[in-house]
Amino acid sequence: MICNICPRNCSAYRTEHSGEGFCSMGTLPVVARVAPHFGEEPCVSGTRGSGTVFFSGCTMKCKFCQNYEISTLRKGTTLTIGELADCYKRLEDAGCHNINLVTADHFVPAVVKSLELYKPKIPIVYNCSGYTSPKILDMLSGIVDVYLPDFKYSDDKLAAELSQAPGYVRTASAAIQEMIFQTGLPEFDGDGMIQKGVIVRHLILPSHTRNSIGVIDIVRRLFPNQVMFSLMCQYVPWGEAKNDKKLNRKITKREYDKVKHELFLSGLDGFTQDLSSASEDYIPDWDF
Repeated sequence: MICNICPRNCSAYRTEHSGEGFCSMGTLPVVARVAPHFGEEPCVSGTRGSGTVFFSGCTMKCKFCQNYEISTLRKGTTLTIGELADCYKRLEDAGCHNINLVTADHFVPAVVKSLELYKPKIPIVYNCSGYTSPKILDMLSGIVDVYLPDFKYSDDKLAAELSQAPGYVRTASAAIQEMIFQTGLPEFDGDGMIQKGVIVRHLILPSHTRNSIGVIDIVRRLFPNQVMFSLMCQYVPWGEAKNDKKLNRKITKREYDKVKHELFLSGLDGFTQDLSSASEDYIPDWDF
């Protein structure tokens, strides 16, 4: 196929097992881990875990990626569309609250076909970078119940510098607007588990509190009372960030308190983490 599904519009030639585009991936899904995950927001993980499928590769190149081994080094196992569908059934049979598709933008055509083969009776969660195109969201319309996008940057220059993602702010803002249109306001079952809606995530980076405060302001202005906001402080230096003078440390309590204060002032509903979450223990083991 000639691929233009993500915002980069590479027009890259992709076969089942190889690709010439920015993501360097073929069209068949490459998966690094399929397992219940308990590190998501409480309304996503619950007591039985979120049924995560971690896809390898990415449409971004974040210097600080916590999943560097699979996103940048692209380690994983290639699955057929039928095998991917079987993963959903296994997670559903294990009692997971939902199926959580993590970083699947570059495999969306295969994901859609796999969900046509087997559509679980539990919610489908789409966990992505926010750097998501209208083409991808059109394909997912009517399939995804809960969107879990990042909003990484309020500064396009910083997005280009740290993630090679030009036009990030405009792209993420438009994507989240479409996600809200598709799912509506957040809805929960009797146990407090999210069934529909959008949770916007933001990871605070060391030395970049201004960026984080800018993200909170954008979400407050564009999507008031329409999304939940999840402020994350789990950053640990990983991958290329270990060699970056600004990124080679965890955030400080002062940095976190500064951003958290702005979140509370904004009136956005959602979640915050404890600083103890900034640990390598929370990075999954990639069993491929």
